[in-house]
Parts: sequence; structure tokens; C-alpha cells
Amino acid sequence: MGNNSRSKNKCKGKSKKRKITVEQSVALSYVRDWVFASSGGGGGGSAAVFDDFLPSQALNFASSPAQVVFDLHSHSNHSDGYLSPSALVERAYKQGVKVLALTDHDTMNGIPEAVEAASKYGMRIIPGVEISALFSPSRANGSSEVVHILAYYSPCGPSRHDELECLLSSIRDGRYHRAKNILAKLTKLKLPVKWECVAEIAGEGVAPGRLHIARAMVKAGHVEDIRQAFNKYLYDDGPAYAVGSEPSAEKVVELIRSTGGVSALAHPWSLKNPVGVISALSDAGLDAIEVYRTDGKAAGFSELADAHGLIKIGGSDFHGKGKKGEAELGSVTLSVTTLYNFLKMGQPIWCNALKDMLLNFADNPSDSSLESIIRFAKLKEQGCCNLLDACTSWLSDDEKKSMNLDEIRRKLSGHSFFR
Repeated sequence: MGNNSRSKNKCKGKSKKRKITVEQSVALSYVRDWVFASSGGGGGGSAAVFDDFLPSQALNFASSPAQVVFDLHSHSNHSDGYLSPSALVERAYKQGVKVLALTDHDTMNGIPEAVEAASKYGMRIIPGVEISALFSPSRANGSSEVVHILAYYSPCGPSRHDELECLLSSIRDGRYHRAKNILAKLTKLKLPVKWECVAEIAGEGVAPGRLHIARAMVKAGHVEDIRQAFNKYLYDDGPAYAVGSEPSAEKVVELIRSTGGVSALAHPWSLKNPVGVISALSDAGLDAIEVYRTDGKAAGFSELADAHGLIKIGGSDFHGKGKKGEAELGSVTLSVTTLYNFLKMGQPIWCNALKDMLLNFADNPSDSSLESIIRFAKLKEQGCCNLLDACTSWLSDDEKKSMNLDEIRRKLSGHSFFR
């Protein structure tokens, strides 16, 4: 009787085991090929030579049954994070992350360091940025609010980089102006904070944000912790709140697409008017929306994504504060189907952007146009063929064919720049 009971329990256990579907199998294969780009897989066979694009160590994971972990939202000390890009990548690696998107606020300056650090751990970096924007509803009874839009680019970064950088630089300049206005308001509230203290906390060359000011308020003894600084003074429309010089949200979405990026609305649950924002930005060409968090799906946003045909993504939004309750790197679970949908949408956009960059270089061979291609990776001194192989190592064979690489190779080889 006992043996029969155990046999039945075993059968029950087997019956509960979920079988992988054909769709999931295809998705898993595609995602693994993209992550590891092993020979004959999604990224071709040249990647191991160019460690800055795809570290050769990554190939060791290609046949591993371990879960492929993406984190599509993280910050370093180039904006309001606490860790350097190198330290951030190391921490992500220890948390099992294989693909990390560095999405600092309004800057991509930390990407080269992150890419270099990732080469030591067999990780991939998705160059990203979280852009501050202003959404102003068309109806008079709606109020404007700041929204954050994530942009994801190929390993070669954005095309028309100067145009994107011009926008980001303007936003960063506005951050300095806003920070000084906040300090002036704090002084009126008899909570003086020295600019030098804020600048020191932010770090050299980093545009100060509210988090840096909150840390300075803690240091000055005005509040017990960062949470209290925001809850009492720095929250949106709070007594010490000030606006910056953010561009329109629609303009940001359009610019991301025109520079070869995938756009996603960050943490929509923090918005006052999420339905209006999502509707307007989807009309402007928004690609995706953050839906997944450490506690699973954010209620209602999955349905909004479906209604507007948006890809659902998520990330930890890790800052490295070291505070209890902060989501750890890699802690937001994204299914293989989610990753597949994200990559299948992104690859054609990234592929076309790279093609434009290469053709622009072929037509205008110069140090500046070359820099736009290798901005986020230190390539070895190679001829045009090897440069081309390096730049396209993350593409599938079909994608390479669609780019007509032979024609691009022919154009590049005709320039004395490579001789």
C-alpha cells in the first residue's frame, strides 16, 4: 500500500511538471544565441576575437542550463547611482546577470567603462540611457509631469550620436540650474545646503539630481534619511521642488527611434496620469513599457501594454544605495518569451542603425565618423574587414545578409584610411 502511494505521488509530481512549448523552445534558442553568439548561432563566429563586443568567456556559458538573466535598468555614479560602472558590473556578475543595460540618467558616459569591465566576466552590456522628459497633456485640465524614458542601443551605440548628445547635454545643463533653484528654496525654508557639498556628492562632471541634494540634506542634519528628504521637501511639486529643462516626451521618443534605439517608458506606476502618458507616447512611437518588478507584474500595466501594442519589460532600477528594500540586480524575473519579444523588436532597429553608421563612414571616412562606430568598445588595430566583423559580431547570418555586408565591405576597402 505504501509503495503504491509513493508511486501515485511520483506520477502526480510528473504530471505537474510543465513541458516547454515549441514557442518557448524557439525563444530560448534565440535568446541564448543572442547572449552568447556562439559559432553558428545568432551572433556568427567572429565574436570571440573581439572581446570588447562579446567576451570569449561568454562562450563557456553557451551550453550551460543556467538561467539567462537580463537586467534592463541600472544606474552608476555617472548619474545618481552609488557604484562605479566597473563595480556595478562586478556586482551584477555576482548576482548571476549575463546581460546588463546601464541606463544612467541623461548620460551615456559610463558605458565604455562598463563594457571594459564586462569583458572580464563574460557579460554583455546593452548601452542605454534614461532620459528625463516632460509630458504635457493636450487637454487644458491635465497637468504636466516629468516622465523617464529608457533608450536601448546596439553594442555600437546610437547613430547620429551628436544629435542625441546635444539633447542629453541640454538636459544635464538644466539639472545644474534646477539644483541651484532647489537649494535656494531650501534656504528660504531655513534648511541651507552648500552647493559645494552637493557637487562633491555628485562627483566631478556629474549633473546633480534630487538624490544628491537629499544626501546633502542628510549630511547637513536637516533630515534623518533620504526618504524623509523626498517625502517632506523634494517630491514632485513639493516645497523645495524645481523643474529643469526637459524636452517633450514625444520628442524624446521620436529621437530615440531616429538614432537607432528602442524606447521604453520607465516605472509608469509612479506617474500621476499613466493612462494619458502611455496613450500619447504610444502614438509617438513608444516601443515598450516597464511592467515587471520584483513583486511580479504591476497591476493594470500589462493590460495597458496589450491595449497599445507595447512590449512588456522590466528591470531592477538598481542604484546601490545599500538600503533595505532596494531591488537587487537581476532580481526582476523576465521570462524567455519576454526577452525574445524585446530582442526580436530591437534587432532590426539596431541593425539598420549600424548599417547607417557604416555607410556614413564609407562616404565620410574620418576619425569622428569612426569614433561614432567604436565609441563603446576598444577594438584592436585591424583592417576594414576585421573592423566590420567586429561591428557585426552580434548579428545573425540572416541579418548580415539583409545589410548587404559585401557591398559595405567593398566600399570600406576602397579607402586609404585602412591601408
